Amino acid sequence: MNDVQEATSPATSLSGPATCVSKVELRVSCKALLDRDTLNKSDPCVILMVQTNGQWTELDRTEVIKSNLHPVFAKVFSLDYYFEEVQKLRFEVYDIHGTHSIGTRDDDFLGGVECTLGQIVAQKKMVKPLLLKYGKYAGKSTITVHAEEISGNNGYVELSFCAKKLDDKDLFSKSDPFLEIYRMNDDETEQLVHRTEVIKNNLNPVWEPFKVSLISLCSCDEDRKLKCLVWDYDSRGKHDFIGEFYATFKEMQKISSGNKVTWDCVNPKYKQKKRNYKNSGVVILNDLKLHRVYSFLDYIMGGCQIHFTVAIDFTASNGDPRNSCSLHYINPYQPNEYLKALIAVGEICQDYDSDKRFSALGFGARIPPNYEVSHDFAINFNPEDDECEGIQGVVEAYQNCLPKIQLYGPTNVSPIINRIAKLAAGDGNIKDASRYHILLILTDGVVTDMADTREAIVRASYQPLSIIIVGVGNADFTDMQILDGDDGVLRSPKGEPVLRDIVQFVPFRDFKTASPAALAKCVLAEVPNQVVEYYSHKAISPMCPVRDLHTPILTPLATTPTE
Repeated sequence: MNDVQEATSPATSLSGPATCVSKVELRVSCKALLDRDTLNKSDPCVILMVQTNGQWTELDRTEVIKSNLHPVFAKVFSLDYYFEEVQKLRFEVYDIHGTHSIGTRDDDFLGGVECTLGQIVAQKKMVKPLLLKYGKYAGKSTITVHAEEISGNNGYVELSFCAKKLDDKDLFSKSDPFLEIYRMNDDETEQLVHRTEVIKNNLNPVWEPFKVSLISLCSCDEDRKLKCLVWDYDSRGKHDFIGEFYATFKEMQKISSGNKVTWDCVNPKYKQKKRNYKNSGVVILNDLKLHRVYSFLDYIMGGCQIHFTVAIDFTASNGDPRNSCSLHYINPYQPNEYLKALIAVGEICQDYDSDKRFSALGFGARIPPNYEVSHDFAINFNPEDDECEGIQGVVEAYQNCLPKIQLYGPTNVSPIINRIAKLAAGDGNIKDASRYHILLILTDGVVTDMADTREAIVRASYQPLSIIIVGVGNADFTDMQILDGDDGVLRSPKGEPVLRDIVQFVPFRDFKTASPAALAKCVLAEVPNQVVEYYSHKAISPMCPVRDLHTPILTPLATTPTE
C-alpha cells in the first residue's frame, strides 16, 4: 500500500455497448487552489465524475495531498475510450477533512470543470479554470489534465528499481524512501510519471515493479530527460529530500542480461558543501521490459487531425423543400433527417479538428448563377473556400442554400468521392500521420453512377480517407449495401478489390426511434481501425507532439488494427 496515497476508491471503468478502442490514462494537477483552512493550507483531492444516461456518478478519485495549493497527483485515472461516443466528464476538487466520505458539510468545494474525453485526448494537455457553483471563477485556480493512452497491447514499459546505501534522514529509525520520476517537457515544465510506494525503515529499498505507458514516460523521445527524486516520507507532507539523478530512456535500455543500470543519487547542497561528498546512495534499474504497437490514439495524440466533410443529396426525389413532406423541409421545431445525421456525426468529429472548420458540399442540384446541374458544389457557394465555421456553420449554410437551388438529379456521388480522395492524396504524399479525412454522404436513394462510385471507392481506399453513407428517407437501399464491404470485398467494375474497407452504410430509418448518439456509434465505430489500417499499411509512425520532433523509439509492429 502506498502511504503517500489516501482516500482512494477502487478504480472502475466506463462501460458501453461499443467495442473499446483503448484505455486512456488521465493525470491531474492543480494550481493556485483556494485556501479554505484557517491554520494550514487546503488538503486537496480530485474526484472524477462521469455522465451516464444524464446522471453524474463518481468513477474514481485521487489521493489526498496534505497542505498543498499546487498539488500534482500521483493517482492515474483509467478510462475506456470510445471514439464514436461523446463521453462527458466532470472533475471536482475538494479540501478534505478527516477520512470520511466526500460530500459532508465539513468538506470544502474548491471548484470543478466539465469537458469531454474527446476534447482531452485531442488536446493531449487541457488546462481550464476551476469554477465554483453558478459558474463563478474559483479565484485563479486551474486544473491541468494530461491524457495518455495505455492498454495491454498498445505499448508500455515495465520498470523495476531498487536503491542502496541511501542517507538516513530519521533520528530514531531509518529513512522511509520513495521514488518519483518526472518527465522534463520542452517548455521546461515537469510531469509526474510515477511515484512508488513507500518502503518503511529501509536504506536499501526494493520498490515494486511498475508499468508506465511509453508515451507517458518520454513522449516518443528516448533522449528526453527524466528527473528522478528520492524522498524520505513524512506523514505530515513535509518529506525530506534524499537526492536526485537524471536519466533517459535510452540509458535505461542499456540494461542487458546480468547487467544493471546505476545512477548516483545526489543531494546538490551536500555536493556543494562537502569536499569528499560522492552521493547519498545509488539507485539501480534491475529490470526493463518493453512492448510497442501503435493504435488509433497514438496517431490522434501525436497530432493527427481529422478533417470532416459532409456531402448532401439535393436531387428532386427529396421533394420540394417548401413542402412539409420533403426530406429537406426546414421545421423550426424539429430538425429533418439530414440535419439529425449531420449533427450526430459532426459533433463527434469536431473534437478532433483544431480549427473546427468543415467542408460542406452538395450534389444533384441546379445551382446559381446559370442553374446548371452540379454534382460537386460548395453549399456556401464559395468554390475557393467550401469550409464552414463549426457544425452550426454547416447547418446555417445548408438552410441558406435551399431557397437558392433547384433540386434536380441524378444521384451521382463519384465526383465528390474523387474530389475528397484527391485532397486526401495530397495529404498522403506528405508521408506523415498529420491528417485523416472522413466524408459523410447523406442521400435519399441508391446512387445512379454505381460503377463510377465503386471505381472511386477502390481508388480512395489507398488514401487517408473513410466514407460514411447515411440513407435518408424510405427508399429501398438494398443495392447500397454493396458499397459496404462487410458482406464481401468491394471491387471496381474491372474486378480490382479495395485495399481497405473504408465504407460504412446505414439507413437512417434504423435509428429513427433511437438517440442521435446511437447513429454516431454505429457509423463511426469502424473509423479508428480504418485509421490504423491505413498508417500501418504505409508503415507510418505517429507524429510526436509538435514540440517533440524526434524519431519514434520503435517502428510500427502492427499491420492490422489493435483494440
